Amino acid sequence: MSFYYYGMMGNKYYMIGTILVIVASFLAIWAQMKVQSAYKRYKNIPNSKGMTGAQLAREILDSEGLQDIQIYEVKGNLSDHYNPGKKTINLSGDIYHGTSIASLAVAAHECGHAIQYKEKYVPISFRNAILPIANIGQYLGWIAIFIGLLLGRTNIAWIGFFAMCGILAFQVVTLPVEFNASSRALTILKTRYLNVDEYAGARSMLSAAAMTYVAAMISTLMSMLRIFLIILGNSRDD
Repeated sequence: MSFYYYGMMGNKYYMIGTILVIVASFLAIWAQMKVQSAYKRYKNIPNSKGMTGAQLAREILDSEGLQDIQIYEVKGNLSDHYNPGKKTINLSGDIYHGTSIASLAVAAHECGHAIQYKEKYVPISFRNAILPIANIGQYLGWIAIFIGLLLGRTNIAWIGFFAMCGILAFQVVTLPVEFNASSRALTILKTRYLNVDEYAGARSMLSAAAMTYVAAMISTLMSMLRIFLIILGNSRDD
């Protein structure tokens, strides 16, 4: 009880940090609603070529010399992803079989990731390198922060805070990776597959999807800022 009061309610910065996290949560909800709205709209608009997402992905991969990458259907809604370890592009049912603008946009985006690996795109290599460090740092960081605040040892809490910064760095690096994959996808779609109106729809779809990554990064930033303020408040009270 004393830890809760001292570390949280007794900290004048706690409310400020909590408000920031709440604002970031609403932003994340808004971003998810935006991408779902865009997907719902463009999944009902067929592309003029009548291609499915799977067919498009196969054509793009083959044209890039990536015949060894396989395309599979997976369960879920917008659960599409590229698995570099298994060299597979995994498309949800609506994207795999769908002939909508949304289907082509999502499938092309995942192909964009495959091309990034082929070209050894630097940000994606850096992101993959820091991921295991970020995961360990996040786990150990929470433990150090809890112990530090519990014992009133803010020096330990600060170590935990900086250990957790790796996950924020990971999300920051993820942004150019996702933006670049979408940029590659849109260039391919514009030059080979979609007319002007269809291209505008694909761009709107991928822009909405990109906002979810921005919102996730901001949510993490606000959470880290709240932790920073809590430790700072305790440091000043020591």
